[in-house]
Amino acid sequence: MEQTEKSKSATKNGKSLVIVESPAKAKTINRYLGSDFVVKASMGHIRDLPQKDFGVDIEKQFKPTYRILPSRKKIVNELKKSSDSANEVYLATDLDREGEAIAWHLAEALKLADSKTHRVIFNEITKRAINQAFQEPKKIDMDKVNAQQARRILDRIVGYQLSPLLWKKIAKNLSAGRVQSVAVRLIVEREQEIEKFVPEEYWRVSAVLGTSDNTEKAKRIYQKYLEKYKEKPDLKRLKGIFEKYLLFKAELVKVDGKTFKAADETQATEIRDSLANAEYIVAELKIKQRQEKPPAPFTTATLQQQAASRLNFTTDRTMRTAQQLYEGVELGAEGSVALITYMRTDSTHIAPEAINSVRNYITEHLGQEYLPEKPNFYASKAQAQQAHEAIRPTDVTRHPEQVKQYLTCEQFRLYDLIWRRFVASQTKPAVWNVTEAIIEARSEKHTGEFKALGRVLAFAGFLKLLPERLEGADAQLPAIEKEQKLNLVDLSATQHFTQPPPRFNEASLVRTLEAQGIGRPSTYANIISTIQKRGYVEKKDKRFYPTDLGRVVTTQLIEHFPQIMDVKFTSHMEELLDKIEEAHLDWVAVLNEFYEPFKKSLEQALENMEKQTEVSPYKCELCGKDMVYRWTKNGRFLACSGYPECQNACSVDEEGKPIKKVQPQETEHKCPKCGSPMLLRKSRYGTFLGCSKYPECKTTIPCDEQGNPLPKVKPDEVGVECPECGKPMVAKKFRGRQFLACTGYPDCKTTLPIPEGIAIDWPEKKVEMTDIKCPKCGSPMVVRTSRRGKFLGCSAFPKCRTIMQMPKEETNQKTQN
Repeated sequence: MEQTEKSKSATKNGKSLVIVESPAKAKTINRYLGSDFVVKASMGHIRDLPQKDFGVDIEKQFKPTYRILPSRKKIVNELKKSSDSANEVYLATDLDREGEAIAWHLAEALKLADSKTHRVIFNEITKRAINQAFQEPKKIDMDKVNAQQARRILDRIVGYQLSPLLWKKIAKNLSAGRVQSVAVRLIVEREQEIEKFVPEEYWRVSAVLGTSDNTEKAKRIYQKYLEKYKEKPDLKRLKGIFEKYLLFKAELVKVDGKTFKAADETQATEIRDSLANAEYIVAELKIKQRQEKPPAPFTTATLQQQAASRLNFTTDRTMRTAQQLYEGVELGAEGSVALITYMRTDSTHIAPEAINSVRNYITEHLGQEYLPEKPNFYASKAQAQQAHEAIRPTDVTRHPEQVKQYLTCEQFRLYDLIWRRFVASQTKPAVWNVTEAIIEARSEKHTGEFKALGRVLAFAGFLKLLPERLEGADAQLPAIEKEQKLNLVDLSATQHFTQPPPRFNEASLVRTLEAQGIGRPSTYANIISTIQKRGYVEKKDKRFYPTDLGRVVTTQLIEHFPQIMDVKFTSHMEELLDKIEEAHLDWVAVLNEFYEPFKKSLEQALENMEKQTEVSPYKCELCGKDMVYRWTKNGRFLACSGYPECQNACSVDEEGKPIKKVQPQETEHKCPKCGSPMLLRKSRYGTFLGCSKYPECKTTIPCDEQGNPLPKVKPDEVGVECPECGKPMVAKKFRGRQFLACTGYPDCKTTLPIPEGIAIDWPEKKVEMTDIKCPKCGSPMVVRTSRRGKFLGCSAFPKCRTIMQMPKEETNQKTQN
């Protein structure tokens, strides 16, 4: 009884506890709450399904078993102590499903009483939004929690039950994902379209026409330009020539009243030659005004697309940076300030107070002529939640240039993009004066009809804030009139070919995932990151290519799991997950709808899917049997079909050709450490010089293909400037990878590969040897350092990985010193 009274007293006198996900968010929220509140961070999820066990009891209505994450046990204990002594507990995690699930897991793990547990949600971390949320606290939304649980369990079922099948039939340590596998399918099928594509030839005939009397000089100047810039056009110079000599280009669209089509050079040349001496007259002239409406403010998907196109950001980089802007950035004396609203949204809705604020800003800073009579409203997709807002700045008067000094390079660029897009969305449309001219060319054989288009910006409207959209947009025609005669400066027939569909880049893949209903915008970054980490897709020149492994896994999954790999079925499952949250749909019923056909497909695949091999044209050098392609997690290789009797195998290049092992060649160079000859060797990273006394001497020297040592450059003398901020770049090493990093870090996090033709002269690490012998192999132990301090490691590493604690005498002595 006495203990109960003390407990009640402690609770009564305690402060209110607020739990958020991250320290940055906690710091920002702390600014707006009084001394009666303590704000702490859970560091994201604290519980999940077990790492090594399935954790889902399918027979008991998919009952999940949750475990506190090992890395969160200390945090949970601290939060438990704080919550026990708190008057009230406010769960202020993010407003989406994931945030709701984190709040529920916190309530469960901390054993919070319903009477003192409150859920607060806000779209932006501002004083107004925080105060309103705490004045109107809610309870945990179990529909949102169940939607998140259903998604998590679906992914666990696919991951844990499908992956072992892939290990058995294709290669060890492979994994499959319910949504990621469908994303890989899109990339694989796009590649197949490109491979099957047969280009078709077609020809264009275009005329360069002029209105001035200086035709002969214009011809000479234009021909000189063509001769000099035929391979690589200089558009700026060409534009100057056109403006100076009043020239413009027109395309042949009709011949003798019929649409012009030429499939070969003969047809195109015949038409061109027949019109070379024709009389060119302006037959029609239409001048119209066209409006271009401003784009909607950003949703998650459109932000990812524009950041990829405009800033060259990956989806992962975009979301990581947006998270920082949402949670808060230190703005000098102001402290931690949240600059944007919540960044995971599919809504284009804008709060009334934000609309009023931006309209006042437009009037004051751009002028009344840029303000529409009424606010602009934009339609959201059917599944969008109107309670959410589009991504916008929390305070439109905080211009990007005003906070630039406090932001990293990537934070500034993304904030500037969001700010401009939001303000532009509430301005008037841009107005273009569009001129369409039809030019008639009459000759003895044919009558040709050419079309020329000109577009001049009459009123900037929203383009005043988005000037990048004007690049190459202006195409002005000189002053011309109907029935006016024109001078022919050049008439050309050019060959063209139809193009295959382009490979996906970050922006187009996100656009397709959204259009097909695969995943949700908040998951796109994880999807794109995961399919690359698993080795199913690789990025080259900013485009996605399927790997050999991605192709074979996709082919097998489509054959044996047609429903799961079906785009429409995946989209249907996403809609059902939405309905769990929005229409109180039974989440167990949704799981059953997925699991029953999946279970049957899995049973059939275990029986019918064959061990994956592919016949090759090569013979085994050891036994003469056929070599076949097999797969590992890292790709395909050649193996003897006589395995296990014959275990011959070799690596292959991108085309599947065997990479023969090249015997090291002795060179004229000597080892700088022991004086032995250096051998020219090859590894998967390229050629290098290695000491002939290896493994006794492990000296290596970077070299070119011919074995000439590369010139050494100190890490801080590479002579490369950062392309983002202009500061010098230095060479760094991390986990065996060498790269250039900006000296402006952490404000600028730009990295580049080491330039070709140089080797970095890394300073030698001094190894502190000891008299202690390794208890396993007898080699001397050396002193090594980690984040937790010094320890002893075997000098024979990596062959021997024995580690030991530092001797107590030495540790005590250093402590005293």
